[in-house]
Amino acid sequence: MTKQENAPRHTAPQREADSLSRRTFLYSLGALALAGCGGSAFDAQPQAASPRLLAGSGGFIHPGLLHTQADFNRMMQKYNTQPWKGSWDKLIANSHAQLSYVASPQAVVYRGDDGVHPQNYSKLFNDVAAAYACALRWKISGDSAYADKSVQIMNAWSSTLTGISGTTDSQLAAGIYGYEFANAGEIMRTYSGWAAADFTRFQGMMRNIFYPINHDFLVRHNNTEVTHYWANWDVCNMASIMAIGVLCDEQALFDEAVTYFKSGAGNGAIGQAVYYVHPGYLGQWQESGRDQGHNTLGIALMGAMCEMAWNQGVDLYGYDNNRFLMAAEYVAKANLIESGTTYYTVPYVTYDNVDNVNQTAFATAGIGNQRPCWALVYNHYVNRKGLAAPWSKQFALLVQPEGGGSGSTSGGYDQLGYGTLTCGLDPIAAGAAPSGLTAYVSGGAVVLSWWGSAYATGYTVKRASVAGGPYTTVASNITGLLSYTDSGLAAGSYYYVVTAATPAGTSAPSNEARAITGTPLHTYLPFDAANGTSAADASGNNHPGTLAGGASWGAGKKANAVSLDGSSGYVSLPAGLMSDVGDFTIAAWVYWNAARTWERIFDFGSGVGDYMMLTARAGTGKLRFAMTVNGGNGERAVDGAAALPTGQWVHVAVTLSGRNATLYVNGAVSGSNADMFLAPFRLGATSQNWIGRSQYPDPYFNGKIDDFRIYRGALSATAVAALMTA
Repeated sequence: MTKQENAPRHTAPQREADSLSRRTFLYSLGALALAGCGGSAFDAQPQAASPRLLAGSGGFIHPGLLHTQADFNRMMQKYNTQPWKGSWDKLIANSHAQLSYVASPQAVVYRGDDGVHPQNYSKLFNDVAAAYACALRWKISGDSAYADKSVQIMNAWSSTLTGISGTTDSQLAAGIYGYEFANAGEIMRTYSGWAAADFTRFQGMMRNIFYPINHDFLVRHNNTEVTHYWANWDVCNMASIMAIGVLCDEQALFDEAVTYFKSGAGNGAIGQAVYYVHPGYLGQWQESGRDQGHNTLGIALMGAMCEMAWNQGVDLYGYDNNRFLMAAEYVAKANLIESGTTYYTVPYVTYDNVDNVNQTAFATAGIGNQRPCWALVYNHYVNRKGLAAPWSKQFALLVQPEGGGSGSTSGGYDQLGYGTLTCGLDPIAAGAAPSGLTAYVSGGAVVLSWWGSAYATGYTVKRASVAGGPYTTVASNITGLLSYTDSGLAAGSYYYVVTAATPAGTSAPSNEARAITGTPLHTYLPFDAANGTSAADASGNNHPGTLAGGASWGAGKKANAVSLDGSSGYVSLPAGLMSDVGDFTIAAWVYWNAARTWERIFDFGSGVGDYMMLTARAGTGKLRFAMTVNGGNGERAVDGAAALPTGQWVHVAVTLSGRNATLYVNGAVSGSNADMFLAPFRLGATSQNWIGRSQYPDPYFNGKIDDFRIYRGALSATAVAALMTA
């Protein structure tokens, strides 16, 4: 893995510094003078702990990273039976799993050419692979000679290693080999032949050499803008922090990793790593436009993290409607051959970041990469949960039996491997009912997606006009992509469920999903109050505004309006305001006093990474509407013909229908974009929904806003023009 170098200067509104530090990272165990797992090498502390749902009580389960004792019991029962035996045979034939293996501990591990020290990180990843392989042989065979070999390797490193250094690539070493080494130690912690003092020293090495690098990377990203690093950099460091937390019985570390997975700022957090979700829950991984070696590595790294969390009672696999499975299915399908030498195609939307990579197509470099990581994905979702995961299943069977982590196309032990042996489960008796059904409106039609059942042969979509039914069948015998588009509907509310045809008969229905078609009012703020800080919502949907920061009332276009001073005044709207909205229209009367760049008419988001905004004048000097789920450099935008005029009332509106976004000024089209593939619901439950204020430290709006309206659905040009006289 290599990072993106020579990042260009930011264009507004992206303002964070992105200078890349080239300092050598040397973390000395002696200099830290920290014993065991009790200290921290940095003043910065882990993020606040979040609640953890333990499978047991009284602390962490041990062993409890990639494998529990129940897993080892299963392996002992299965390793002489196919397909487990095939993976076992690869293990015992591997040079890393032999008693003759000789460790090569280093005082300092170097990864990345710093121009001074030769790279020697292969010594570490080979020894980590050997410690893990020998630990597996001991746990499954009971032969303590392999336990002694694994302990010998770990003792050699914990008594020798003082730092990890080189270029910033050293942070990849600390992340990838950190989570792997912690897994080897976690397996061996139950071995009576590992002296307590030696185990404590190993914990200290992981806590005081590996963890500080992991933590610092997630906190600082080497002082770069947060989208500079690819997702895998974050994910490997998250995985290492989680593994070290369990190894060292430190709740705060475990929770730091879980919290970052769910809501971290970097590309490795689940919402950014699975960059875009296509119909049928095909989740475009953030590195899909880069190459398939790195794209498949993302599945290996995040899969390991999900499994480690699962074994401590935390379900990251299922988080955000199985968002990780969305990525696994997408990546698996795109790397499988459909026929001959032709690979399956997957949908793709443009990805860009601070380095202006501007990736417009799925990358074919390294396509077909067969990393040993699919058994874990397939067995969890299909054989544990009873879901359909057809592409992950096909890939798991293709590479079965999985061997060690350094397969011919998978690099230097970027994953531990042997998944057929360690993760293989008996087939589940019956599949789950369809689940996770969602519905959104795009181009006036309702787009449905759902998770399928392990043994289903087809699906039926049913629709009702009231919640709970009665339902009418609208489509049946759906196979392949688990998505259906219901078009030609009259305006109204519709309720959907999906059932599966299975060998045992028709399944129970899925959850019910609602969609609202047409163009009903979603929010309407007339701003006609004369005092107080509350702006009533006349739509009847209870989306009131709250005047803040000194916002006041003044004469408006119609009656009164909200008056914003350009210094601190704005209007706040409820959190999650448009989290279920696809197509939309937002319109308002605007009186702008001073032509300052980046003043926002509105900005709905959760910070500088996710927002939709309308600015009176962008850096281009023109009115602009934009949406992003990846910061300023990932914006999809519509520029108007000019900046908003000052000193007069102007009617502005923006509509979205499918991918077609249109910007109106005084009822006339001012700009459009036919590839606006984002929509409000893709931003999630935004927490900072503001009129007159930016997610960035931009100037507050200086002027008045009146008759602020949000509609579901895209109004026609005629209807937008009619708002001027409404």
